[in-house]
Amino acid sequence: QVQLVESGGGLVQAGGSLRLSCAASGRNFDIYAMGWFRQTLGKEREFVARITPTGAYTEYADSVKGRFTISRDQAKNTLYLQMNSLKPEDTAGYYCARDSRAWSGGSSDAREYDVWGRGTQVTVSS
Repeated sequence: QVQLVESGGGLVQAGGSLRLSCAASGRNFDIYAMGWFRQTLGKEREFVARITPTGAYTEYADSVKGRFTISRDQAKNTLYLQMNSLKPEDTAGYYCARDSRAWSGGSSDAREYDVWGRGTQVTVSS
């Protein structure tokens, strides 16, 4: 049973940075695309970024492009999200997720992911 555990969230001032981590248990971390999503109360889960199994390709939501960087460390079974130039509108719970299909390129659609972490809260003050 694969489990995902996020960490690294917290309170930061606008313009600051945070790095989120997502530790994956189990095997075969390196054959699945991974994604980051975020959600605020009363809103649907929103795509943030995804990365292919080898890390060769990434995709970002327009709202974070140029500020956030997704990466993965296969040896550590860990996914990262480096967040720079944070804005108050980035405030949300952040969730990592594993694509349901081995060797898929991943997707911006949350329905394509079948394993989710419990999330880590990011709060950006103005």
